[in-house]
Amino acid sequence: MTMDVRDSIGTAGQLPVVVDRWRGHGKVSHLRTALRLSALSLLVLATVFAGGFGWFASKVSHLTTPANPAKADAIIVLTGGQSRLDAAMELLASGKGERLLISGVHPSASRRQLQAATGGDKKLFSCCVDIDRAALDTIGNAEESAKWVENHAYGTVILVTNNYHMPRSLLEMGRLLHGAKLEPYPVVNSNLDNGSWLTKPRAVRVLFTEYTKYLLALARGFIPVKPTPEGIALAETAAGG
Repeated sequence: MTMDVRDSIGTAGQLPVVVDRWRGHGKVSHLRTALRLSALSLLVLATVFAGGFGWFASKVSHLTTPANPAKADAIIVLTGGQSRLDAAMELLASGKGERLLISGVHPSASRRQLQAATGGDKKLFSCCVDIDRAALDTIGNAEESAKWVENHAYGTVILVTNNYHMPRSLLEMGRLLHGAKLEPYPVVNSNLDNGSWLTKPRAVRVLFTEYTKYLLALARGFIPVKPTPEGIALAETAAGG
């Protein structure tokens, strides 16, 4: 049996084209698979993120202010609202702690102005209230509070801040206050229980913002990051000076 030379040459000439098409089809197939996996990964992450936000919002909305907290060695309040300061001063006046640290006070605020704003007893304010003006954020609150607690050798501390801010505050404080027990005293400005926060756009915005900050605080336990005016940056390690 003889083979036509033209057929032989024509078939041979087409082989590179067939191989190129097969390779091209393989590349497209790999690209589609990668896109599908990426889309699936994003979907899973979005689901986990949304589920975590729901858990966080539910946890925060169920926090309530203790009616009669146990007496502690001291009280720390993180600035950010008048209701926090009022609650802390009431705890101090009722003997729930020996001293009170107000952390994160603006440098321009004088002691007299702060006392007038809280409406607290002048004698009590003069003898038993310390002011921290160095802290600029929650991390700074934790750092300055840890110094204060260590200097006074306190064993139990009541921590006063808003309910939505409490999880992150406890996380940051717990990393530095190793020798002291923290007793949370969440201040509730508006009732968000029973899912009512879903109908309040401002509450959703506050909770979502705090949730993302809480996640970043958690990430700091695994990745050395720190907040900067421009955003988030890697913190310098000890080896890097």
